[in-house]
Amino acid sequence: MMTGPASLRFPSSRPARALMFQGTGSDVGKSLLVAGLCRAFARQGLTVRPFKPQNMSNNAAVAALRDGAGTGEIGRAQALQARACGVAPSVDMNPVLLKPTTDIGSQVVVQGRVLTNASARDYMRLKPSLLPQVLDSFSHLCAGADLVLIEGAGSAAEVNLRAADIANMGFAEAADVPVLLIGDIDRGGVLASVVGTHALISGSERARTKGYLINKFRGDPRLFDPALEIIAAHTGGLPCLGVVPWFMQAGALPAEDAVALDRQGTVQGDGLHIVVPRLPRISNFDDLDPLRAEPGVRVSLITAGHPLPADADVVLLPGSKATCADLAALRQAGWDIDLLAHVRRGGRVIGLCAGFQMLGRWVHDPEGREGTPGSTPGLGLLDVETTITADKALVEIAARDHRSGCDLRGYEMHMGRTQGPDLDRPWFLLDGRPEGAVSADGLVRGSYLHGVFAADGVRQALLRDLGVRLSGQVAYERQVEETLEALADHLESHLDLQALWRLAAVPGCLSAG
Repeated sequence: MMTGPASLRFPSSRPARALMFQGTGSDVGKSLLVAGLCRAFARQGLTVRPFKPQNMSNNAAVAALRDGAGTGEIGRAQALQARACGVAPSVDMNPVLLKPTTDIGSQVVVQGRVLTNASARDYMRLKPSLLPQVLDSFSHLCAGADLVLIEGAGSAAEVNLRAADIANMGFAEAADVPVLLIGDIDRGGVLASVVGTHALISGSERARTKGYLINKFRGDPRLFDPALEIIAAHTGGLPCLGVVPWFMQAGALPAEDAVALDRQGTVQGDGLHIVVPRLPRISNFDDLDPLRAEPGVRVSLITAGHPLPADADVVLLPGSKATCADLAALRQAGWDIDLLAHVRRGGRVIGLCAGFQMLGRWVHDPEGREGTPGSTPGLGLLDVETTITADKALVEIAARDHRSGCDLRGYEMHMGRTQGPDLDRPWFLLDGRPEGAVSADGLVRGSYLHGVFAADGVRQALLRDLGVRLSGQVAYERQVEETLEALADHLESHLDLQALWRLAAVPGCLSAG
């Protein structure tokens, strides 16, 4: 249940008000700020919804299609923001999701369903045609809300891409919504980023930009006072709506995209050592978060150019948006040799989703769904084979750990069907049906299920089986809720919610039509 400070008496507002948050760069903390504000406004009694017109991330979540027509997928950050609002995620919260498959190409998901695969150049031509669906999703959310908090993507100052933009000022102008800029002071250069962004955007875009926030501040905020005057002098008096100190608990919440992984590497210390190869197209890596939350566990992400540590107790192969390509990258890094040596020493291996497919003998892609048609040899650690198919499993599930008997709720999100003898030793049961596989010696296991380790009973049973002495019972989902509450408290302490509410406005695209 949501709790918080006494009500600030925000009136219900129909049609909805909206306010958009755009960054002066990537990874400035937009997703986290919007999640915290979603919770802060929701616990004041408002019906709040998150919205991100376009997201690029391989960290995705299952979400409901409109009118109960099934399930689709959206960015994981919008699913967390929906949770902060106290509602189930819907595909309208993130109508365009780009899932990178190569350095210059992505799978394009529109309103929850896969539309096509496109190169960066082809997507630039495609984007303008997606704006009507983006506005349709936005209008649908507004129809049932008091307040819609909109998150931009990347930087508002990428004016070289402005002509086809649907993620930042392109959306803001089409929907006619007010904008706040967010600058990240932790990385330095925040004055230049705010002033430079304001200088680069057009006159009409500057007119709808109502102010800015400074995020991730460390130290004495009074030292920043002279900077406020400098920014005001160079932006025609653009007001600062708040300086938000660094939120220490941010790591307890799922990250939006792989940028966050760049801050995570080999972890020193004692405890069960879980090693994760950092695959180029790693996806749904929030599967690792519950393991990191356990005090008796250390999780190390290993990048190319470094061997898998010999002291690893478990090697975990994560999800991937491009199974065959990441298998090739794994071999190029020499990790296949390290992995086989790890198993010979009696080490454990876990594969999730694409990682599960990699553990088999072959991955067949006869139609070239992931690239050139053909077959790729797997790691041969499970006696299974996978065929990549056009249909995509995208469903929330309830399952039971075959060994411990503990229940879990998770989801499947994959292309491909897996067959083979090791499926006769399942890891899980879905309504009594076997799911996943375990090797004959019990050292290797794999599953298509995401969210496995978020189930406290399943995670803790596995860790005990691996020899971890659990000093306490980590309740992961409760920890996420407590962190969202702490984040909302943090923002309420440093931002004026009433001022943000007054800046929010009824979108012109609604009043016009």
